[in-house]
Amino acid sequence: MTLGQRLGYEADAKLLIVNADDFGMCHAENLAIQQLFQEGVISSTTLMTPCGWAREAALWSAAHPEYHVGVHLTFTSEWSGYKWGPVTRSGDVSSLVTKEGYFPADCATFESQADREQVRLEMIRQIEMARSMGVDPTHLDNHMGSLYGLVTGNHFLDVVFEVCLQYGLPFRLPRSLPEMDKIPSEAAEIAKRVGELADSMGVVILDYLIGLPFGKQPGETYESYKGDMINVLKSLKPGVSEIIIHPAFADDELRSIHHEWEKRQWDFELFRDSEVREVIQQEGIRLIRWKELREVQRQAQ
Repeated sequence: MTLGQRLGYEADAKLLIVNADDFGMCHAENLAIQQLFQEGVISSTTLMTPCGWAREAALWSAAHPEYHVGVHLTFTSEWSGYKWGPVTRSGDVSSLVTKEGYFPADCATFESQADREQVRLEMIRQIEMARSMGVDPTHLDNHMGSLYGLVTGNHFLDVVFEVCLQYGLPFRLPRSLPEMDKIPSEAAEIAKRVGELADSMGVVILDYLIGLPFGKQPGETYESYKGDMINVLKSLKPGVSEIIIHPAFADDELRSIHHEWEKRQWDFELFRDSEVREVIQQEGIRLIRWKELREVQRQAQ
C-alpha cells in the first residue's frame, strides 16, 4: 500500500505539502510565514529553535494550533554576520561547534566532526525546547540537509529515526532523489538504504522532495522562477511530495542577514500568485499537511 493510500487517498492522487522552512530564523521570516498560514497558502512550517526569533515563532504557533509546525533540526549556521549555536545548556556538545561556540557554516565540517550521541542530545533538546514553548510538533526535518550525509557520506539518519520513534514523528526524507542542486550521484544509494531503514523502523517519509535552487540564479527573474515552479507542479507524480520554500519579507533586517533576500521575497509571493494557484487546481493537486502523516505513523506504532 502506498503512503497516499495509507492516508486515505486513491493510488493516483497527487498530494502536496508546501513547507516554509526557517520559521524563527528572523522576524521578517516569522511575519511572512504567519501571513501565508492565515491566507491558507502553505501546509506547514518548521521551527529553527536555536535562532534568535524562535521564541516569537513558537509562542505564535502555540496560540494558533490549527497551523502545523514541525522542528527544523539545525546543526549549521551558514551566514557570516548572524550566527547561532546549540540549545543544549547541560551536556557535552563540543563536537558540534566552532571555536566560537557556533554551529559550523557548512555541512562538510559538521559531518566530519560531529559525535553521534551529541547529535542525539541536541536533537532532543531542540524538540523539547519547541515543546516547552507550547508547540506540538507535527514532524521533523533538517536545516541544510546536514544530517543526510550528502557531502561526506557520513549520515546521522539512524539516530534521527530513533528520535522520530521516541516522539512519534515523521521525517522529511524522499524515497526518490530530491530535485535540488548540489546533490551528488552517490546520494541515490544513500537514499535507497536509509529509505529502507525508515520503513523497517516504522518512520513515515515522503515519496518526493522538491526544491528549486535557493539562491538567485544568473538572469533569473520572479517570472522565470514562477515558470520553473509551474513546470514542477505540472510534472508532479502521484504520491506524497513536499515543496520547500523560504518565504520572508525583504526588509532591512533580512537584507542585513544575507544576500538571498530577493529570492525569499519571491518565495513569499510564489504560492499566493493566481497563476500558480490555478495550475494546482487544474492539475488536481491536493494540498495535505504533515499532521496527516503523523497520524498514520502513530496509528501503526
